[in-house]
Amino acid sequence: MLRLRLAWRLARVALHLLAGLAACALVFPWARSRTRGALTRRWSRRLLAICGVRVEEAPGNAALEHALFVSNHVSWLDIFVINALHPCRFVAKAEIRAWPVLGWLVGAAGTVFIARGNRRELRHIFKGIVSVLGEGERVAFFPEGTVARQGQVLPFHANLFEAAIDAGVQVQPCALAYLDEAGNWHPNVDYAGEVTFVDSILRILRGGPIRARLACLAPLDAQGAHRRELAQAAHDAVAAALEGRVVP
Repeated sequence: MLRLRLAWRLARVALHLLAGLAACALVFPWARSRTRGALTRRWSRRLLAICGVRVEEAPGNAALEHALFVSNHVSWLDIFVINALHPCRFVAKAEIRAWPVLGWLVGAAGTVFIARGNRRELRHIFKGIVSVLGEGERVAFFPEGTVARQGQVLPFHANLFEAAIDAGVQVQPCALAYLDEAGNWHPNVDYAGEVTFVDSILRILRGGPIRARLACLAPLDAQGAHRRELAQAAHDAVAAALEGRVVP
């Protein structure tokens, strides 16, 4: 029964990915930003539901329509959880592009990939972020630069926080956690260490229900701030929210 259940869920994921590929190829090139956002939200919610993930938004601060979103990074699920609630243009590490099918999909949805240690590319992407923010869109990235185990928040890299200062927008920290039915960290979600992408998908599909809980925290004013100050303030806000299992 367990094998049949896993095979059925894998088949549903595969079919949903095909639907996403079709939308990216046939609709996204001509769709307006609002339409792309609605399609991204709906597709992400459906993918998470197939994977047994229920998305919850913690009460408190409203998500800004025009801001630089920054979040802790736990899993490949993170992009889809955030997009299921508040579709963003993402900046993500280049390794994500190698994800089977999903890497192509998040790229087609507007994600910008950045290679570690490539300063020339970083400057180019930085200008792109400022431009997108200047057009009134929401941009998101994971300032830890890699995944961390649940409950941990690695130091935030400050470089891209400069984009909020240059664009004159606020920074909105977001805290993301994956909980089991008892409210504890879900054991099947961690993607750190030697866990491969395929291993992670299988663990999630085999495991019990997952509550993905996202809290949009108090925005930080970037005007006149230093990027390192912004990064540290965002880090501290996310860490404090995670201590309460993402209850601000």
